[in-house]
Amino acid sequence: MTLIKSISGIRGTIGGKVGDNLTPVDAVKFASAYGTWLKKYIGKEKITVVVGRDARISGPMIHNLVVNTLIGLGIDVIDLGLSTTPTVEVAVPLEKAEGGIILTASHNPKQWNALKLLNEKGEFLNGEEGLKILEIAEAEAFDFSDVDDLGAIMINDAYMDIHIDEVLNLPLVDVDAVKAAKFKVVVDGVNSSGGIIIPRLLELMGVEVVELYCEPNGHFPHNPEPLKEHLTDISELVVKEKADLGIVVDPDVDRLAFICENGEMFGEEYTLVACADYVLSKTPGNTVSNMSSSRALRDVTNAHNGNYEASAVGEVNVVELMKKNNAVIGGEGNGGIIYPELHYGRDSLVGVALFLTHLANKKMTVSALRASYPEYYMSKNKIELTPQIDVDAILVAMTEKYKNEDITTIDGVKIDFAENWVHLRKSNTEPIIRIYTEAASQEKADALALRIIDEIKAVAGI
Repeated sequence: MTLIKSISGIRGTIGGKVGDNLTPVDAVKFASAYGTWLKKYIGKEKITVVVGRDARISGPMIHNLVVNTLIGLGIDVIDLGLSTTPTVEVAVPLEKAEGGIILTASHNPKQWNALKLLNEKGEFLNGEEGLKILEIAEAEAFDFSDVDDLGAIMINDAYMDIHIDEVLNLPLVDVDAVKAAKFKVVVDGVNSSGGIIIPRLLELMGVEVVELYCEPNGHFPHNPEPLKEHLTDISELVVKEKADLGIVVDPDVDRLAFICENGEMFGEEYTLVACADYVLSKTPGNTVSNMSSSRALRDVTNAHNGNYEASAVGEVNVVELMKKNNAVIGGEGNGGIIYPELHYGRDSLVGVALFLTHLANKKMTVSALRASYPEYYMSKNKIELTPQIDVDAILVAMTEKYKNEDITTIDGVKIDFAENWVHLRKSNTEPIIRIYTEAASQEKADALALRIIDEIKAVAGI
């Protein structure tokens, strides 16, 4: 299965057969469904959609197909060209547009691409809206415009700079403090749009930048998911350059990871923890992350007398709970920072600016900052799915096995033990079961994960 239709958009591998992969026909079909839904949902005479893409090799092809499909529906397009997910999210309300589409498969390898769909607030659609779009696509219930009513394209390549300005103007971003700190930073942009926007942001903050893989050509030099095993090059370069830290983003710049001055990982789970620590110190309040995120955010929030809650996995779920709880910051443990002061979307630029301000104020090394937080270690594993594997039956069996523990089933199965936890869920974006564990040491987290994987395989007969 390499075409995944979900409420969060349409994602697949390039090439192959229609309906099995993300072919040109599928790109047109789902762009048509989104545009058709938008016209019904908004009910305006004239509709505008903001479109941007990351630097994937397939980006220009999918981009042209999507833009021209919207034009065919009579929708005007503000074309940002090469952009980032948070930049498109910022642009939608600033342009008073009715929607947005980001063409990116986020952290997936280069053969993947996707259409990620936004509402008029620049936020991801909810489940009900996503299902309506899937229904329209399935029925192919499209009604294209006459020649006199075709949409128009307006190209606007200024939005990466506008986005940077919006971040630098945030009250909690202290550019002067960061400039005074004279940081030297290595940036790994995984040869996508982060290689443009992150160095540009840093230079405006007075940071000396060493670029690594910052050519936006779509040839990812390593697996683009910002995990430790993929980041040996930047870890070595940070030490060699005697840099203060390293910054890594994924291809669409909504996930953020830091490297300590000694080449060790800060831990992508701790990106949100550090940013939240700073924000809560200035603006006390509540926080939210998803169920697969570290307990460290809960501990830091409690230390600032705030309230922490966990949502189901998925940015839209985190945002919904953040709004409900009036959270001052939130996000996902995969390095996704959501700071409502700017917008309700994961944003690496916001994360970088808040983190550097925090670091400048603390006047300590990155490794010392990391050591100041509660010590938790995670093990993130997955089992590839085949058509024979019944995921629901596995989750039911595991729930029954651990029925005497603290169990949450709003998103897969999370089993909270006294000293550690495990979260099992079917991925929304890949044909896999995710098995996340957290414990007081890496060895304990890994051991718990291996035990659970063996139990799952025994249940599934694999």
